[in-house]
Amino acid sequence: MGHLLGIDLGTSGVKTLVIEETGRVLGSAVEAYPLLTPRPGWAEQEPAQWWEATIRSVRGALANAGVSGEQVSGLGLSGQMHGSVFLDGQNEVVRPAILWCDQRTAKQCEWITEAVGQKTLVAETCNPVLTGFQAPKIIWLRDEEPENYQRVRKVLLPKDYLRLRLTGEYASEVSDASGTSLLNVPERKWSEVILERTGIPREWLPEVYESPEVSGRISTEAAKLTGLAEGTPVVGGGGDQAAGAVGNGIVETGVVSSTLGTSGVVFAHLDSPLMDAELRTHTFCHAVPGKWHVMGVMLSAGGSLRWLRDTLCQEEKARAAETGRDAYEYMTEAAATVLTTEGLVFLPYLTGERTPYPNPNAKGVFSGLTIRHTKAHLIRAVLEGVAFGMRDSCEIIKAMGVEFMQVRASGGGARSVCWRQMQAHVTGEAHCKIDAEE
Repeated sequence: MGHLLGIDLGTSGVKTLVIEETGRVLGSAVEAYPLLTPRPGWAEQEPAQWWEATIRSVRGALANAGVSGEQVSGLGLSGQMHGSVFLDGQNEVVRPAILWCDQRTAKQCEWITEAVGQKTLVAETCNPVLTGFQAPKIIWLRDEEPENYQRVRKVLLPKDYLRLRLTGEYASEVSDASGTSLLNVPERKWSEVILERTGIPREWLPEVYESPEVSGRISTEAAKLTGLAEGTPVVGGGGDQAAGAVGNGIVETGVVSSTLGTSGVVFAHLDSPLMDAELRTHTFCHAVPGKWHVMGVMLSAGGSLRWLRDTLCQEEKARAAETGRDAYEYMTEAAATVLTTEGLVFLPYLTGERTPYPNPNAKGVFSGLTIRHTKAHLIRAVLEGVAFGMRDSCEIIKAMGVEFMQVRASGGGARSVCWRQMQAHVTGEAHCKIDAEE
């Protein structure tokens, strides 16, 4: 039986998974790297660190699975969306990658909207231009770092930079490319009118594929570094949410996913492009060929809980280090000891927001603090604030006429029974969890 390997380039680390063709997990490995915040509202990473972590992760996953590179019959990629990797003519990185949660490009979003025209922009991309998307990052480089802009010859999304290092090929696929503000989403190809009106050269962009299509093969150099076999096919892959949705079976109408990772995403399958009238959600190409999806995205879901852990929960982190448990388990157990927040409210806008408030300047808030409140109340308020944020997305998508027959919970937040139950109460939708066979 053949084996398959998946690489997911996340915001906090890269994870490699080796599975049988039946889907049974054989082994995995995770390698972390830092998030750089050189200025308030900025978020960057070094692509070289992604690649170094990927090499270690692939080798670790193969070793943990007891599988050789020659036994891997194919490889797929997923990862954080929207980021910009700027390359020069020798494929050298021009500057650190600007990530999905970076908020520096509000002025450039306005410029693109005016240059293209709001009506044309929405007709082509099915979305407004948002600060996290790729196109405004390119224009920001033009405006703020013209010397770097002059060096650029290619612009790649994060996971597609890994493809380049693995195969030597410039390629992307429609689900990830949908979040660039440069793709004609209904027609699943680069938008000629947007490229022309923004002045972004078409030759800077890679070819786009459907997610299951082979887009390259493991090169000789990558084979030596990773332990994979030269010539192993690499498919188009998918943006992290689209790839995760396929894994969760969100491939037909009525089945919806609710994912709590660093961001929080409510994701629904569409047979044809469908938009919220107020453009509060995203309509993108699905990783399923010829299909689309709609999703509501809040930027700091699990990220809010991580902030609280790192800022106020040193005791829980210390206990986790001693016992081998996760600090989040201690935190959610504490939240379950209080029945209500007693009037304490948390607004989870630590890195601005998208759905339902597309505002890069939105800020996080604790409101209603009193002397009675404990750390347990603070934790519960964060969990509830995120749950209500996810409800916002659910309500908007339902109002678009999308049916909710079943909600499947995924992401790190899905491991918490307390948080899943809270989401079910807040949204009015039962949340089930899909368990992978290991």
